[in-house]
Amino acid sequence: MQGESDRQGEFLDVNSVVGHLLAEGSVFAFLAAHREQLFPAEMFADLFPSGRGRPSIPPATMASVIVLQTLQGLSDREAADAVTFDLRWKAACGFVLGDKGVHPSTLTYWRRRLAASDRPHRIFEVVREVITATGVLTGTNRRALDSTVLDDAVARQDTVTQLIAAMRRVAREVDGAAAVVEQRATRLATVAGAGYDQPGKPRIAWDDEQARDQLVSALVSDALAVLDGLDRERIETAGSEAQKQAVALLALVAGQDVEPAEGSDGTDGRWRIAERTVTDRMISTVDPEARHAHKTQSRRQDGFKAHVVVEPDTGLITATELTKAAGPANSDAAVGARLLPTDPTAPTQGGQVLGDSAYATGAMLASLAETTWEVALKPWPYRPAIPGGFVIDDFSYDPATHTLTCPAGVTRPVTASHHATFRQACTGCALRARCTTSAKGRSVHLGEHHRLQRDHRKQFTNNMIQQSYRQHRPMVERSIAWLTRGSRRVPYRGVTANNNWLHHRAAAINLRRLITLGLSTTNNTWTLTTA
Repeated sequence: MQGESDRQGEFLDVNSVVGHLLAEGSVFAFLAAHREQLFPAEMFADLFPSGRGRPSIPPATMASVIVLQTLQGLSDREAADAVTFDLRWKAACGFVLGDKGVHPSTLTYWRRRLAASDRPHRIFEVVREVITATGVLTGTNRRALDSTVLDDAVARQDTVTQLIAAMRRVAREVDGAAAVVEQRATRLATVAGAGYDQPGKPRIAWDDEQARDQLVSALVSDALAVLDGLDRERIETAGSEAQKQAVALLALVAGQDVEPAEGSDGTDGRWRIAERTVTDRMISTVDPEARHAHKTQSRRQDGFKAHVVVEPDTGLITATELTKAAGPANSDAAVGARLLPTDPTAPTQGGQVLGDSAYATGAMLASLAETTWEVALKPWPYRPAIPGGFVIDDFSYDPATHTLTCPAGVTRPVTASHHATFRQACTGCALRARCTTSAKGRSVHLGEHHRLQRDHRKQFTNNMIQQSYRQHRPMVERSIAWLTRGSRRVPYRGVTANNNWLHHRAAAINLRRLITLGLSTTNNTWTLTTA
């Protein structure tokens, strides 16, 4: 049953007693005065369809607690303590002086209710509606795309730790699996002196390559044997979600980092750590969706990636999404292409989209070509075969004949697989030293959208586009800094839970920004008194 606020107030209502002490222009003062208007009860009515049961805490109160919690980066326990002992929180959320506030489990309860609803991001959406109502974005026609890596909430696990953890999880979750795992523990006990009843890494001579290989072979062989010994078809059709996830996890970790030992096909039970890293490698069985992230060549992190669409003049975040930190579907360009159309505040005509070179892929340019957006994305850097040598744009493409002409004037057809080879023509060519070091001669691969990318590079040389990019694109870093300050590490596990948290965080950042710009109400209409 949905709770209701006491419209008459109480004698020891904190806002009426010490509300005048709240800093003017603070989030605390704003929520104390406007939380009911910002988060009306009907906004959360679908979360409590039944009129029976004990009334919950009023929704405006809980929404205010969630906003303040994500704004200050507090845990549930810390937020509950703040509501209990901090008069600013009591005033902002509508508690009386002697009220104990909320229990930490209440925050978990509300997050689950929101996550299971049709509008899990409604707090972000309502703040975005306030942005639209104020008119602060009226006349703005630019949107900037950017992303940042957020650290995960778990520790990275190596292959050995993952295999043991996955085996223990299967034994715990799947009926009858414990006996199968126990039967297979004999070899592990021989190699490491312990079975799967002990978590963590076994005690072996880790500096001994043979001992390491024996341990890996035992773990992988056991994992494959357990998978073969389970009725996986029954689990897939009639098993619980936890059982399906446990089996899938074991199958994943038993294959992602290992390969048959040298001279083996795996049937003899000899395995080793593979001398490669898979693109979408899982790094922890505790949070299977956390990934290695490479924001730059020198900066490597583990976690997730937060993507944002920002109006650069105001710094307001108009759309956001959290994804895994790796994988083709989670690249900056792929997410940017699907995130930009979800921004209801974006201009319908004549807008300009800004972004760094990570967004200037052929697929992204093709997506934008079907819209009215003016593209101000920094082109991908040239990667000449020889430093200082010829680049792809030095080769002239003729769409009529589907041919490519090299800087020396030699023309070759482009194949169906988008390749053009010059080979023999490179023999004795005076320009070869600037073109290729290959003994076979130069070969050029053209991407699917190479014409769009070629035209884009030419268009970016326009001084007006470059000036706009240099002036407005860096301002998105300000919004990224606001978003990550004190909250670089996500608080939960998994994409869904952390994506919901990211939307709450963005809503809190936007609300604070609007308050700085003078957010107020005039005749029940949101306005900005300053700009």
